Amino acid sequence: MSKKIATREAYGKALASLANINNNIVVLDADLSKSTKTADFKAVCEERFFNMGIAECNMMGVAAGLSTCGKIPFVSTFAMFAAGRAFEQIRNSICYPKLNVKVCATHAGLTVGEDGASHQAIEDLALMRSIPNMTVICPSDAVETEAAIKAIAKYDGPCYVRLGRSAVNVINDENTYEFKIGKGVTLAEGKDVTIIATGIMVDVALEAKEELKNQGIIARVINIHTLKPIDKEILVKAARETGAIVTVEEHNIIGGLGSAVAEVLSEEIPVPVLRVGVNDVFGESGLPDQLLEAYGLTANNVIEKAKKAISLKK
Repeated sequence: MSKKIATREAYGKALASLANINNNIVVLDADLSKSTKTADFKAVCEERFFNMGIAECNMMGVAAGLSTCGKIPFVSTFAMFAAGRAFEQIRNSICYPKLNVKVCATHAGLTVGEDGASHQAIEDLALMRSIPNMTVICPSDAVETEAAIKAIAKYDGPCYVRLGRSAVNVINDENTYEFKIGKGVTLAEGKDVTIIATGIMVDVALEAKEELKNQGIIARVINIHTLKPIDKEILVKAARETGAIVTVEEHNIIGGLGSAVAEVLSEEIPVPVLRVGVNDVFGESGLPDQLLEAYGLTANNVIEKAKKAISLKK
């Protein structure tokens, strides 16, 4: 069994490693540094760490200001408070002037668990994807998270990175994995159907692929870690070669990965696109695994949708 690491843990580790590599990196947090793991950066570079208190909107404004002085602010709080509460400041103070601020939001999705619907951000990708100039990234595991954080530190422009609370399987090889903003990753080749996943659902997609193989269905699996700009080339190629698509995300099926994929393919090469995600309802309190099961974010549901997508091929 592979080890499990939360993507927020990998974020803290990556930040700490960047502290001495780039002296312009500063970290801001809204009084949640132990939870968001920005405390790892504070431990090695306290003079460039700022606890802004429970004032997320102000924090985004301060980050914008710091970026105009040549600093590279990494700003963290829970996804509900970053994407939700501070949406207007992210839109007007960071993205409108295209400032170099990295919003790295933790505790996203249903797997926040017991905190329930008020804290389960299942709309954040849709919100951030809708803002011009914003780059939107949702890593699948700890290896991809570290690579993504190091990549956006070098990238000049606003970024939103979605991170989780719960420990998840490590599926990428830290010795060989390469992260490129805006480029999807084909994890398995297939001819019958393509499963396109993002974030922690990539692991579920791989699980579904194995069971489909046992049933004689060869599924392609693609990891879309960057929802914006999305890799149109890899999507069109998959649609052309397999003729059926299933998207999988720990997010509302409205506005996230499923919508992004459907937008591309409806214009380029229309094929059946079935979406696995939260079906436009709020979450509830529960254990992460129980919630994923209750809301259909499972390999079994992916398998059912894959078979249906195949049946809809022209």
